[in-house]
Amino acid sequence: MPYRRTPAVQARMDAQRASVLNAAIELLAEQGYAGCSMAAVAAKAGIATGSMYQHFENKAELAVELFRTVCAREVAAVVEASQEGELVDRVVAVIETFAGRALKAPRLAYALLAEPADPAVDAQRLIFRRAFRDVFAERIAEAVGQGVLPPQDPQLTAAALVGAGAEALVGPLVDGAASPDTVPALVQFTLRALGGSA
Repeated sequence: MPYRRTPAVQARMDAQRASVLNAAIELLAEQGYAGCSMAAVAAKAGIATGSMYQHFENKAELAVELFRTVCAREVAAVVEASQEGELVDRVVAVIETFAGRALKAPRLAYALLAEPADPAVDAQRLIFRRAFRDVFAERIAEAVGQGVLPPQDPQLTAAALVGAGAEALVGPLVDGAASPDTVPALVQFTLRALGGSA
């Protein structure tokens, strides 16, 4: 008969896993993926390195879970920001939130957007780019449907905006010195790309 953890043991394991992920997020924000070795995360979380393997098989699995956890928060923030206001303002809120949050945590954002990482993380990047695209596309489709924006393929426009926004941010994130005009310029670019009034 296979061993089953008691609820108390499972709760302890879940709490330790959450602590490990929080420690990994802090390291990712400070040092990127290179700083997120199993030993470094264990030290930050205050556990033995061997205990890490109760939660993650290897660094690649840890990196994927780390990426998913942080990106899910970013997608949720963008979704929430895009719920209010006029239809075009909802589209603009997607890029404002995405860029604004990235520039407040440049090292973390660079790790999520562009830092060389395990191929499994690159696969997750594609999934989350699509998630951001879908938020954009939904808001664009609403505005097109109401005649506020000219007819266009919302998915195509959204994909182009996600790609352009991410690419425009990489330089400032690497330099750590974004101009105060970066987010307003991205908003103007977005409005022009949508065919709205800039």
